[in-house]
Amino acid sequence: MNRREALISLVQLSALGAIGTASAGVITTAPHPATGTRAEALPLPAKAGGLTYLTDAEAREVAAIFDRLIPEDELGMSASQAGCVTFIDRQLSGPYGQAASSYRLGPFSQGTPEQGPQFTLTPAQRYRTGLKCLGQYCQRLHGRAFSQLSADQQDALLSTMESAAPHLPTEISADFFALLLQNVREGYLADPLYGGNRDMVGWRLIGFPGARYDYRPYIQRKGLPLDLEPVSLLDRAS
Repeated sequence: MNRREALISLVQLSALGAIGTASAGVITTAPHPATGTRAEALPLPAKAGGLTYLTDAEAREVAAIFDRLIPEDELGMSASQAGCVTFIDRQLSGPYGQAASSYRLGPFSQGTPEQGPQFTLTPAQRYRTGLKCLGQYCQRLHGRAFSQLSADQQDALLSTMESAAPHLPTEISADFFALLLQNVREGYLADPLYGGNRDMVGWRLIGFPGARYDYRPYIQRKGLPLDLEPVSLLDRAS
């Protein structure tokens, strides 16, 4: 199973679970928003133009990492081609990057798995620190940046990070790998409004029809293709 297949299987399992739950009860919906107020309720589209948080060098390394996690293949474009670097750059420069929704006043202690991770650094700080540490580690080990390594060397290092090898610096161990993997999945599957999922490539790959108002006519069609063209929030924001 390649990385793309792993991504798709994860999403399909989540989607099937959601459909099964939804069909078990009564579905109620609020009235459709008035046409004049629809765009006002939407988040702002990702800022156009160049990088807003990552440096050019950081963006190059993120692209190299993301493209090993979701490579280009016969099913579609790679993560960087799909805009995932733009997606995470915009996220890191916004509330997500500053951990605006997280409690960060301490004290920080090791909790149970159910309590979730507790980090003293924001996601933006974790990226900056992790990428710097990764670069230093690659220079010591190979004399080159991660983006300059062969595909096999990149895969081996990412596997080492994922497995939380004890010899790795803390900044680039399993938690940093998990953050990168989570963010590239989000960028590949989030609404194109946020800068990733270019041409709705991720949605087309898994057969997701996008940001449609009402799915009730299709909710009982479990495991069947809907054959609907994906719709983005960008269509409603424009």
